[in-house]
Amino acid sequence: MHETEKYRSSNSKRKEEVQEARKMDLRQIENVMKGQEGGMVEEKDTPMTDQNIAEVDSGSALQQFLNHIPINSIPGIRNYPVLELKTGDSVRDAIHLLFEKNVSGAPIADVVDPDTTTGRFLDRYIGFIDLSSMVLWSLEKCKEAHAQTKGSDKDETGQSGLFSMLQQNPQIGQTKVGELAKEFLLDPFFPVSLEDTLFHILLLLSKHRLRVVPVMEQADSQLVGFVTPNAVIQLLLRSSGLEWFDSIADKAISEFRFEKEEHAVKVYGNQNMAEALQILWENRVGAVAVITQGTKRLIGSLRSNDIYLLLENDNLLNDSKRITVEEFIHIDTEKPDCDPTIDRDLGALLSAGSLRLRGGFLPRMNSPVMNKKTDTLKQAMKNLAETKSNFSYIVDDSQRLTGLLTLRDILIQFAPPCIDSSIHGGGFFESALEQSGCHVKNGAIIRDH
Repeated sequence: MHETEKYRSSNSKRKEEVQEARKMDLRQIENVMKGQEGGMVEEKDTPMTDQNIAEVDSGSALQQFLNHIPINSIPGIRNYPVLELKTGDSVRDAIHLLFEKNVSGAPIADVVDPDTTTGRFLDRYIGFIDLSSMVLWSLEKCKEAHAQTKGSDKDETGQSGLFSMLQQNPQIGQTKVGELAKEFLLDPFFPVSLEDTLFHILLLLSKHRLRVVPVMEQADSQLVGFVTPNAVIQLLLRSSGLEWFDSIADKAISEFRFEKEEHAVKVYGNQNMAEALQILWENRVGAVAVITQGTKRLIGSLRSNDIYLLLENDNLLNDSKRITVEEFIHIDTEKPDCDPTIDRDLGALLSAGSLRLRGGFLPRMNSPVMNKKTDTLKQAMKNLAETKSNFSYIVDDSQRLTGLLTLRDILIQFAPPCIDSSIHGGGFFESALEQSGCHVKNGAIIRDH
């Protein structure tokens, strides 16, 4: 966090600007990012150019440029209560709680004695875990236990649902959530405060593989919400039309070298669900692409979050060796197509509601998000923002899979300069630094003379 603090202005004028920005509603923020309400420009609709940027102190220009969107200025972040797990909770109870509360993941709070603990409140969180990881871990451990006691040539899952399986295997079901840290199933817990901005979040998401960034209310160290990578993409898109953004976002996807088929984990549609679940577990990925055996055409996507369907219907788990992946991805065909007009409020994407398990209006499994290599990065960003997806498959004209584009792939293109000055960081910051008359040296921003 030390390097982040270097980017914050210490003068009173900047503090007043930040306080004013925090009072802005979403429409005012959008206008600022478009350069219509002051900020980097002095006259309405004046384009951002090197000349008018030079009129601002170049040392603070970059700070102003990146810190226009404080988290607490976006309404709705407290719309949903935050659900948390305890290190002492059993895996079975944790899965049941998340499933019943319709939550896909939760932070894990360490059970501490307040009389003997001197650390800050946020220090008690040891990580973040998602429901699908616990389900896949449980299935794998139950399969191993069954193989040891019954022989590996039997049906591993038996004829029962997951909760019954965990009850029959208490050494698995009663495993404490905190112990799953040994299995590397926990994401790190890197919180931000409501006073932090998009710049701070970009620092975290571009440098770490995080599903969410927790948001703390600094006054009482209360966990109030989560920032998702998808929400950051939507915030970045509000800079569409500005030169620094368009210079990167208007490039074709092919220019970013995302087109690597081996980065996309695949499963054939005629493989059974048991095999697909094994692939999800072994590769620790958020989704596997479903393709046809012959033409290799993309027909769907099995996401880790879709695993909750196994908890809704025990027969899906019991018949996992007989149900094909293609049959499984058509289970939710009755679900309406993703409606981009639903839940577009950024506050909903920055709240605990962003972790909803069901009813999140994600694309159907048999309608994966796709882009072509000739599409621009901005088109892919809009595609992902509208569908609230975490990734897009890159396909050719015959809909054959050629690559995978994730939200993190995109965010890295707008990544801050690395603290290690031997790494220059993403094009966004290089461009912003040039426009503000600065450069990076020895991990610090230096003002050019």
